[in-house]
Amino acid sequence: MTTELVVDLRGTRIETIDDFWDAVSGPCELPSWFGRNVDAWRDTIQARGISNLIDRHDTLVVHVDGTTGFFSRKGREVRDLRSTFAGRRSRLVVHHSAKAAGGA
Repeated sequence: MTTELVVDLRGTRIETIDDFWDAVSGPCELPSWFGRNVDAWRDTIQARGISNLIDRHDTLVVHVDGTTGFFSRKGREVRDLRSTFAGRRSRLVVHHSAKAAGGA
């Protein structure tokens, strides 16, 4: 049986990469020594061995708002973070409101 750890950050204010680290630290049970950078995150969600909670699941699924805030931007920092979810063991789901998607 495949198990998913779902972390729903919709409604959480994420304006910066540090806001993202703050938002995932608790729900993903990241240790205090976690590096708070994309390389450490990639190791955590793909290679494993950092978070016991993530390690107990086959897949990590993180839901975020994409209409405003950090994930609505196109910069390098956002691109780098999104790329960490490219493996089989993780998925980033960026939600856009119907209003934004419809262009109204």
